[in-house]
Amino acid sequence: MADSKPTHFNGAYYAGPQGAPTVPQQPPQAYYRPGRGHSSCGFCCIIGTFLKIIITIVVIIGIAALVIWLVLRPTAIKFYVENASLTQFNLTNTNTLHYDLKLNVSITNHNRKIGIDYDNLEAAAYYAGERFGWDQLPGFYQGHKNTTILQTAFKGQSLIVPADFVANVFNDQKARGFYYVDVKIKPNMRFKIGHLKTTKYSPKIWCYFQVPLDSKNSSSSAAGGFTRTKCDVDYW
Repeated sequence: MADSKPTHFNGAYYAGPQGAPTVPQQPPQAYYRPGRGHSSCGFCCIIGTFLKIIITIVVIIGIAALVIWLVLRPTAIKFYVENASLTQFNLTNTNTLHYDLKLNVSITNHNRKIGIDYDNLEAAAYYAGERFGWDQLPGFYQGHKNTTILQTAFKGQSLIVPADFVANVFNDQKARGFYYVDVKIKPNMRFKIGHLKTTKYSPKIWCYFQVPLDSKNSSSSAAGGFTRTKCDVDYW
């Protein structure tokens, strides 16, 4: 009988209790599974994204406005009272103002590529802060590089309140030979660029001027006459 030889095993095997080879157990390995549905960004990331969107929109609008300005080169509309005629202006003891005032107002559009469509214009006359007359002017279209002359008239009578203050102002200016009158013009207008029209826009135009009483029977008529006056335009 051949002698049995011991069996040699490598380091992965060893003899069990009954001499049978066994495989040693490996220690369990930790396995990390990435989480789902969780973000470290949170509220700050949302705010940052929102701010980036807002900044992008503002930049786009700014660039568009700059391009439009460079193409159109818009300039402000100019209003002037070219001349005024006051043939009656008398305050009676009953605090009633009798008036007859006529104005020529020029509107100048210096723009080369922008026309103006005036739907209508309203004019109101004031003395010492009190309104005494009103006039409605018809609409018209004003083309590029154009000056239009409007004629408006205020005639009638109006009760003035407060009487004492206005009477003092009236007597002082009557002695000087001229009166300070304010005229407010409110146009309903739309700008026209090619075939496109903007929405209605209603700026307020204030014309502050002094005018002499032009009456042959009045000893208070001023010799200086009327001076062309620029009006203030309130676009807002």
